[in-house]
Amino acid sequence: MNPADTWTVAGAALLVLLAAVFSAAQAALSRMTAHRAEKLAPDGRRAAALMRLVAHPVRTLNILALVVLVLEVCAVALIALVAQRTMPGAGGLAATIVGAAVALYVVAEAAPKTLALQRTERVALGTAPLIALFVRPLAPVAKLLIGAANLLVPGPAPAGGPFVVTEDELREMIDVAEDTEIIEESEREMIHSIFELGDTVVREIMVPRPDMAVVSDEDSLTQVLDAMLGSGHSRLPVYHGDRDHITGLVYAKDVLRRLHATADETGPWQDLLRPPWFVPELKPVDALLRELQAEKVHMAIVVDEYGATAGLVTIEDVLEEIVGEIVDEYDTEEVLVEELAADRWLVDARLPVDDLVKLVDHELPTEGWDTVGGLLFGLLGHVPSPGERVDVDAVRLVAQRLKGRRISKVLVQRMPAPVAAPDGG
Repeated sequence: MNPADTWTVAGAALLVLLAAVFSAAQAALSRMTAHRAEKLAPDGRRAAALMRLVAHPVRTLNILALVVLVLEVCAVALIALVAQRTMPGAGGLAATIVGAAVALYVVAEAAPKTLALQRTERVALGTAPLIALFVRPLAPVAKLLIGAANLLVPGPAPAGGPFVVTEDELREMIDVAEDTEIIEESEREMIHSIFELGDTVVREIMVPRPDMAVVSDEDSLTQVLDAMLGSGHSRLPVYHGDRDHITGLVYAKDVLRRLHATADETGPWQDLLRPPWFVPELKPVDALLRELQAEKVHMAIVVDEYGATAGLVTIEDVLEEIVGEIVDEYDTEEVLVEELAADRWLVDARLPVDDLVKLVDHELPTEGWDTVGGLLFGLLGHVPSPGERVDVDAVRLVAQRLKGRRISKVLVQRMPAPVAAPDGG
């Protein structure tokens, strides 16, 4: 190999090393956000350069992709030039190009990107000053090339560039993390529940009006205490006249303190009332949680669009949406689903329709109804009699038990698919 070829090979090697540096920077910066870069502020000048790069992520990554591509193409061209002189013929040239491509992939792509993923912050900080030197002068070139690419693929690019992750992508990442045992299944379910808080309204998690434990402001203190003991709740709404006129909340600790201080079970106690907090039934649950925290209240009265009482909701109801049912030593755990036989269940009418869809593994109408009882009411169009039924495709719903005009238990049966009649011959 003559001296000229030696220098040419050395130049190609230098280009490959530079491509490796820029490739590592590209991988590191693709994982670096502005918030993450701010934590590196004590690193001084290098952190300042990094902040400037992540402030314009799309521009930075496009320029890096361009630089890496140019360096790799130039390296291959130099190696091919030497190969053509030292190993004439198509076979030698082809072998050299294949070898160079493999070397480029290992040295300038796989290895530096793996290093960048292992030491993201160190690589990003270390390469930031060098990358910053190329970004400003090459920005017009990159913009011009992107404009040319947009002519081939019209339409706007996704807003936010590569640093924006959609909710669906986050959910998929969480599922993958659970599959690879990075997180537990319970943790995955909890994270998914947090995502769903914004799509859940208060009406779906509240205690409905008929199930509310309440007391009248005309009851005696003993009756209030009996209601608390009977329901197992330490806070009860107090109404005047009927449940649509909630005037306040009474706390067990206030009742016990009054009884301990006066031992008067018949005297006035309305001064113990605390102001109620009202929320609309269509309020998102995540907004409700923030509101309850800000106002330092644990219970809210839910009202419908006409101002009538629809139910009540507590912080515990919100937390149960995230972590699942919370049962303490005073709670009686209710069974919402009882399996009677294969494809046959007795369910509580309060079971959410979404849970019924999962149970029967069949699509059901979910718009307009929150519970199985509401679904049966809506499909029948009237107050059912015990034993009255309706079929929804391959699912049969039977009003098994009623309390007055209210459905309490529903028999659910998954019907067998009809067998197609054989063609006549």
